[in-house]
Amino acid sequence: MKDKIFEGLQKMGKTFMLPIALLPVAGLLLGIGSSFTGDSFVSLYDLEWLLGEGTVLYGVLTVLKDCGTIVFDNLPLLFAVGVALGMAKAAKEVAALSAVVAYFMMYASLTSTITNFGNIEKLQQTPGLIASVLSFDATMNTGVFGGIIMGLIVAALHNRFYKIELPDALSFFSGTRFIPIVSAFAAVIVGMILAFVWPYAGAGIAWLGSVVAELGYIGTFLYGFIYRALIPLGLHHVFYLPFWQTALGGTAEINGTIVEGAQNIVFSQLANGQVVDPEAAKFFSGLFPFMIFGFPAAAFAMYQTAKPERKKDVKGLMMSSSLTSIFTGITEPLEFSFLFASPFLYFGVHCVLAAFSFVIMHFLNVGVGLTFSGGLLDFVLYGILPGQGITNWIPVVLVGIVYALVYYFVFRFFITKFDLKTPGREDEVAESKMYTKADYQAKKAGGTTSNEPVQDEMSHDIIEGLGGKENLVDVDNCATRLRVTIKDGQLVDQAMLKSTGAAGVVVKGNSAQVIYGPKVSNIKSNIDEYLASSTNTATASSVKNSNPADEMSANIIEGLGGEENLIDVDNCATRLRVTVKDGQLVDQAKLKSTGAAGVVVKGTSAQVIYGPKVVNIKSNIEEYRNGKL
Repeated sequence: MKDKIFEGLQKMGKTFMLPIALLPVAGLLLGIGSSFTGDSFVSLYDLEWLLGEGTVLYGVLTVLKDCGTIVFDNLPLLFAVGVALGMAKAAKEVAALSAVVAYFMMYASLTSTITNFGNIEKLQQTPGLIASVLSFDATMNTGVFGGIIMGLIVAALHNRFYKIELPDALSFFSGTRFIPIVSAFAAVIVGMILAFVWPYAGAGIAWLGSVVAELGYIGTFLYGFIYRALIPLGLHHVFYLPFWQTALGGTAEINGTIVEGAQNIVFSQLANGQVVDPEAAKFFSGLFPFMIFGFPAAAFAMYQTAKPERKKDVKGLMMSSSLTSIFTGITEPLEFSFLFASPFLYFGVHCVLAAFSFVIMHFLNVGVGLTFSGGLLDFVLYGILPGQGITNWIPVVLVGIVYALVYYFVFRFFITKFDLKTPGREDEVAESKMYTKADYQAKKAGGTTSNEPVQDEMSHDIIEGLGGKENLVDVDNCATRLRVTIKDGQLVDQAMLKSTGAAGVVVKGNSAQVIYGPKVSNIKSNIDEYLASSTNTATASSVKNSNPADEMSANIIEGLGGEENLIDVDNCATRLRVTVKDGQLVDQAKLKSTGAAGVVVKGTSAQVIYGPKVVNIKSNIEEYRNGKL
């Protein structure tokens, strides 16, 4: 039961990465636009002639600011789409569209229920509860929670009904066409329920936020410790997001508008040229000292304590990981390099130091915010550029220098005192670096006879390390790690995965996480292509003993000239619409034997008529081609 809960939370946390990935770009636009047009910045440097209201540059920067603001204003909708898209098993584009429909329907139902059955004056007594959302006025601001709720509901309905078969009279609405419909009806019900339930939830969240605020520095310490401790589990997004985007992180009135969520407060204050409230920034500012200063120093300690003959390859790993931490704030490659060598060094030392960093920044009234992580880019944009008077950023540098010394000496002490097997100190002879093209060429030169491309050989090794293709259920990724659902976690070969350059491997039940750093998206794409390629070489005879939908899909693909002849497979109301490389390879007799009422081939286009059930046939083909059945 615990494993299933962990898998569900892990998968939900992974879906958050899609909308979160927008924040650096949106924040960059908002940060540049608001920083250079803020009254404090313009007056500080006497730039009214260049950046004052009415100038061309002011207009351009205001456009950038408005474009960045729109993303933050509609983040709940993006979360609804992201969660539905990420949690859907197949036909993900349908789930995404259904989430948009459901979110709008939910707000229409919620707003109308408040108007007809609610007491708007009483609801307005809870700060941040009543607001204008999208095109709806005098409605309740459910924030990111509302988006996540609708995303989860749509995903659940989608996975249950996307291949539903209705009676012949309603067969047009079968399959994926049923999903927007059932999601819309569900959204109406959810909106009505939220109209009566959300006032209590809103009041509860506001109360919890006030409790955290009342804990003062103790609350800040707990936030920092839990945030970093959840990194190995991949559940940190689930923890910190409510503080960033809901009243749990505080509420503030800015220029007559109630703003909730620490991140929203910080950016609203920056946009209006106000001094950033340290009570809101305390959820962010503590990241900078150890991400920009502490971790590179810890990496230097690990390099210096490596075995002399191993320092050369450790140097590359530590340097690249340090630069990633400094500039982007992505620290997982470094964190996982010592987590497995010493859990105490991670949880007992690093997490405690990180938590104190949050407390110190809070105590010193630092007001530096961020969009994604505590790297140098965010520090410059939201700390230095707005000015010392706005963000009080100088203590970050002073404390950061101290933290560099602390991390270096503490890590060096524990590594040497307890002989921790950090990179370069392992007893085995495996290299402590990422796989590169040169590594694979050297490997092949040493006796491997494979003629596969470098990325294919690496993909093969990763799949074998995960227990083989037959052990895979689903392969996905977040910012720095592969997130894999497997049949049997005991088949995972962690040593083999680390030999491919993984900084760490976490296996829990049927879930495995393999940490590769920022390059993981390309690694995942290579694995997808490798799996598809290996699937394409299978013949129809290999599925004779599988389920009927699988066998029918194989026969349809064979009738269309084989997998290698397919370019695109889609459908309309009654027929498959297929783009092929060579129309002469289409076997009409074979397709008709699968139940097709007719086949039309013209050039590289083929239409195979199956009637209203074609939506399910197309879904079966899609799942078969992805190897998920």
